[in-house]
Amino acid sequence: MSRFFLKFQEYDRNVFMWINGRLHNRFMNFWLYYFTHLGGATSSIAVSLLIWLLAPAPWSTTGLQACIALAVSHIPVAIAKKLYPRIRPYLALPDTITFRNPLSDHSFPSGHTTAIFSVTVPFMATEPFLLLTLLPVALIVGFSRIYLGLHYPSDVLAGATIGTLVALATVAFWT
Repeated sequence: MSRFFLKFQEYDRNVFMWINGRLHNRFMNFWLYYFTHLGGATSSIAVSLLIWLLAPAPWSTTGLQACIALAVSHIPVAIAKKLYPRIRPYLALPDTITFRNPLSDHSFPSGHTTAIFSVTVPFMATEPFLLLTLLPVALIVGFSRIYLGLHYPSDVLAGATIGTLVALATVAFWT
C-alpha cells in the first residue's frame, strides 16, 4: 500500500476513535441512536414517497426526484461494498462503543448517509432556504454513523458524496 493511503487510514481511524470514544454522553447516546434512523430505508423511502404522492406541486416533483435519487444512489453503494469489503469499525477496533443490533455487512460507503443526502439534496435544490434545516439533519445522520461505531469518517464522506452527486444529477435531469 502507498504511504499516503496508510497515513489516510491512520487519520481516518484516529478521527473515528475520537468521535466514538471521547464524545460519548447520555444525551447524545439517546438522540443519535434514534436520529440515525432518518437515513434508514423505512424513513427515507416513506418520507420521499409520502411527499411525492401527497404534497402539492412543486413539492410532489421534488418528492419524486428524492425517490429516484434514493433508488439510483444505492447502485454505486452496492457496487462499492462489493469492490471494497471494509470491515465495520466495531468489528475491527476492540474499544469501539456500539449499540444494540449493529449492522454486520460492509462499512464502505455509508448507506444511511447516502440515503439522507440523496433525499434531502433535491429539497435543498428546490428551495435553498431549506439548506439551513436539511443540511444539519443530513450531517447529524452522517455523524451519528461514526458516533454509533458503525462507520469510519471516510465511509460517511463517501456516502454524502454519492448521495449528493446522484441527487444533483437527478434534479438536473428535470431542468
